Amino acid sequence: MDISGLSVSMSTSSINTGLEIAMLSKVLDSAEIAGEALNEMMEAVAIPGLGENLDIRV
Repeated sequence: MDISGLSVSMSTSSINTGLEIAMLSKVLDSAEIAGEALNEMMEAVAIPGLGENLDIRV
């Protein structure tokens, strides 16, 4: 392979790697936001004392 072809190949590889890292960063940010929202929803639904007592009738 000649020098110019190698240079183009390396440049393309570098661009692709940068793009993949940027996309993974966005996905990680989205997952973090979704996790925080899920955590807030779970805390809002929690009823204090629920499940502490068990009534058994024989």
